[in-house]
Amino acid sequence: MVNIVLFGPPGAGKGTQSEKLIAKYNFVHLSTGDLLRGEIAMGTELGLTAKKLMDAGALVPDEVVIGMIGKKVSENPGTKGFIFDGFPRTTAQAEALDKLLESHHTKIHAMISLEVEKEELIKRLLSRGAVSGRADDANTDIIENRINEYNNKTYPLKAYYQKQDKLRSVHGIGSVDEIFSNICGVIDELS
Repeated sequence: MVNIVLFGPPGAGKGTQSEKLIAKYNFVHLSTGDLLRGEIAMGTELGLTAKKLMDAGALVPDEVVIGMIGKKVSENPGTKGFIFDGFPRTTAQAEALDKLLESHHTKIHAMISLEVEKEELIKRLLSRGAVSGRADDANTDIIENRINEYNNKTYPLKAYYQKQDKLRSVHGIGSVDEIFSNICGVIDELS
């Protein structure tokens, strides 16, 4: 089993690369947004708790998110690995994830960080916004704020994995296939 945290700022290509990695390696994709929506749709206890918080405009606490991830890990005992996308975002979340995975006799093997310059991120997000109609991808001020939020709150998580010698940086500029090939090179070294 190989467990990967796919990391990078908005527009780095995490979603695109996750799809390709799932197809190639048969990994289970754990996106916290997808998990929350799924639990809410199924009406589970975790989902109802999350919905109540979200409806009130509050953030879903780490314990609830970790509970959802734990449930998904338990439901996939024979998987070849997990790709964590959008989680963890803080050191506290990373520590909680480490404890959870340890209880399942596994761990995070690498954080693969997609490195992309700010100008390229803005260009990609504006382009995506033109196609998708997503308001948060159509406004340069909002995009810059999202990138700043990432830099201020999420980027420091790299140090956590670097201390564990699990940080692997991949240049996130080039063709989708070139970037994918570089990511696969990192994963193949771990296997």
